[in-house]
Amino acid sequence: MVDRSTKAGSPVPVRLVQFTICPEDDDSSTPCIELHIAFFPSDSFSLAKQFWQHTGLCISSRLADRCLSMLGEDTVAPNTPVLPVSRPLTKPGNRHYSAKGLNNSPPTSPVASHFRTHIADASVDLLSKDHITYLEERYGRNLPLESAAAAKRAMRRRIAGVLVRDTPNDWSRAGGHEAELGPSTRGEGVTEDDVFLYATGMSAIWSAHQLALGALPPAKSVCFGFPYTDTLKILEKWGPGCHFLGHGLDEDIEELEAILKRDSQNSSLPPALALFTEFPSNPLLRAANLPRLRELADKYDFLIVVDDTLGNFVNVEVLPYADIVVSSLSKVFSGDANVMGGSLVLNPKGRHYPALKAHMAAHYEDSYFDEDAIYMERNSRDFRRRIEVIDANTLAVCEFLRARSPESAAPPAQPAVKSVYYPKWVTPANYDACRVRGADGQPAGGYGGLFSVTFASTAASRAFFDALPCMKGPSLGTNFTLACPYTILAHFAELDWAASWGVEEGLVRVSVGLEEREALLRGFETALRAAEAVVEA
Repeated sequence: MVDRSTKAGSPVPVRLVQFTICPEDDDSSTPCIELHIAFFPSDSFSLAKQFWQHTGLCISSRLADRCLSMLGEDTVAPNTPVLPVSRPLTKPGNRHYSAKGLNNSPPTSPVASHFRTHIADASVDLLSKDHITYLEERYGRNLPLESAAAAKRAMRRRIAGVLVRDTPNDWSRAGGHEAELGPSTRGEGVTEDDVFLYATGMSAIWSAHQLALGALPPAKSVCFGFPYTDTLKILEKWGPGCHFLGHGLDEDIEELEAILKRDSQNSSLPPALALFTEFPSNPLLRAANLPRLRELADKYDFLIVVDDTLGNFVNVEVLPYADIVVSSLSKVFSGDANVMGGSLVLNPKGRHYPALKAHMAAHYEDSYFDEDAIYMERNSRDFRRRIEVIDANTLAVCEFLRARSPESAAPPAQPAVKSVYYPKWVTPANYDACRVRGADGQPAGGYGGLFSVTFASTAASRAFFDALPCMKGPSLGTNFTLACPYTILAHFAELDWAASWGVEEGLVRVSVGLEEREALLRGFETALRAAEAVVEA
């Protein structure tokens, strides 16, 4: 805030307070919570909001709930309304009933029998937080909260691809010292010590940029492809700025090389700090030509940072081409949409790995809240199985919609669908080059669970979205199908700018879930008929 307001010509006074909350009793099993609070003039809130919005450095709902439960009733301000129900103190688990290690029964991610997700029975609300914790620990889903370190270790091993076995019978040992570890499936030399956990996916991206700024000489970054909006804002607002090549196509690599060549002639330092790209991109599902970008990075000595959230490492392996891989664990790695998290993985074969690893050793702080880690570990146990189902469901839906578009071999006379954006048809060669291979050397990874669709008119887009019988919201990677009017939500104040990069106002983005496939197709048939009725009217 101070930096940006000073550059604008009017410095904002900011005061920082370190605030520690400890339990009222002497229960040593309940750790204290340390918060850092920023005070600033209220008319500067929009500036402060930018920081939390872009960086993802925030307090999760569970951490906030824990803090409130520990504050006690005597801390309420004089004019604060009294809540009708007092909040019980939440302790980290009932040690008498909790399991001694990771439970080895599978997590509950049931495949929905109906396309429409139903609201859970209201009686769940009657359970206290202690009851919920007891049920989670006692009946085979969560670790006890005091085992958070083991949960984090299990996740880092899962992400590093070093667990020799990761089946229900092995979950009790995944985070323990007795777990059987082997060579990484992610890349040569990768270990759990190369994986770093964060509270959110955006904080992992922001931290990757801060890592590059801290470990290497300053230079502009490159944003290759049209990314999720906050990634571009991070590169623009922190550090020397960035070059934005928003289409992210092969022809843009020639423009990139011209920029690098020009800037390298004007300085003895590398012409770029790092290139950030999503694989594939959100929402156009384009995959960059990573082998060609790697060649440029080696030639001009800059980092490549790849966000593989949409592709995920079950489907694609991008680490061999990257120095850093970041991912939002809140998405399909979790699936249950009840916890946030992010990861950053260093490539030990990268040229700058020693400098990056040394910087992380000196500056990384594990601030991932223990209870969030417990839930994330539980959710991630069956992520490979879920991804296979989601991949197959998404491909079936995309093939259905594409068959009713101008891209079909036999298109309808008045198609409502304009284009279907999915890696199988968008930059397929670039995507296939990084697909995970099976034992026979053939591609085994799928195309992911996200696609976007555009329509012949805004009215058709609206009719399709309104008639689609699924949950509506801006996230993705959930176990249930979730749709959103992406451009309206993410770029409402800059629709013309987004359209100039191929992101149309009427674009609908869909994250496909685990529902029964025929029910899914019936739901999309209903929505498509509504859109076609508008076009034919």
